[in-house]
Amino acid sequence: MKAQIKEVWYNAIAGAFEGRVDIARDAGTFRYPCVVEGPANMPRQMVRRQMVAQARQMSDSRGARF
Repeated sequence: MKAQIKEVWYNAIAGAFEGRVDIARDAGTFRYPCVVEGPANMPRQMVRRQMVAQARQMSDSRGARF
């Protein structure tokens, strides 16, 4: 399973980074919206790790509705 972060931006009103992560699986590529709460100066590597973890968790959910 390969993850690729497509876009990340900071929403100052929400106090969170928002973005979308593509997860490539055998059946195709699936896009997941992700949100990581934190200050604007949060280390980008930490934001990226948390976004990928969120997307993988959503991707592994069987029959979940979002």
